[in-house]
Order: sequence, then C-alpha cells, then structure tokens
Amino acid sequence: MKSAHDLVAAARSRIDEVDLPQADAAIRAADLLIDVREADEFSAAHIPGAVHIPRGLLEFRLSNEPQLANRDLRLVLYCKNSGRSALAADALREMGYRQVLSLAGGIDAWQAAGHDVLAPSLPEFD
Repeated sequence: MKSAHDLVAAARSRIDEVDLPQADAAIRAADLLIDVREADEFSAAHIPGAVHIPRGLLEFRLSNEPQLANRDLRLVLYCKNSGRSALAADALREMGYRQVLSLAGGIDAWQAAGHDVLAPSLPEFD
C-alpha cells in the first residue's frame, strides 16, 4: 500500500520543479501563479500575485473556466512545502497542461529565503 510520501515522490518524478534561484524568473514568466493550499493558509500569507485555487478544486476550476482551458498556459503552483503542488502539477500534466512548474520547497522555502509574502496586518489599538 502506498503512502502520501510515495505518491508525492512518484509525482515529482513526472513533473518539473523550479528551485528558489529560478523561482522569481519563472513566476514573472508565468501566466498564472496558483496557491493550492487551503483558504486559511492562503489568507495567512501568500506570494504576491498568486491566485487561490485549493488542491481539491483545481482540476474542476481549470476545466470549468474558459480562460484557464488553454493547455499552453504557463503555470507555477505552490503549497506549504511542495507536496500538494507536486500532486497538483502531476494532475494538470495528466489533463494535458504542458507548461506546469511546482515551486520546490513551497512557501516555506520561499519565506526562509527572505522573499516577500502578502499577509494581513492587524490594526493597532493603542
């Protein structure tokens, strides 16, 4: 029986990942940067310019929105540490999307490298 780790490892063998040194250029060149985490994770912090499409809805949203139907869209996906984005990239590859990248290390690696994220700021009550 396969574990989640086994599924992610298999997905990684079939997809392209972009590492942090090339991530900025890949994101700038992308048609869409997609955060596949859950809503609360996205709300807490996300990479500037990212759109939120949770992993559980990704295939449905791309199938049902005409502007996302082009299989030549340049897509960069990320999650917390790149497991869910690897699985998502593999699913999109299966759907015929040809230019999908998963951000190696996810937003955790992005933040650890000192890159900016958008996070809500709480008002000060002095």
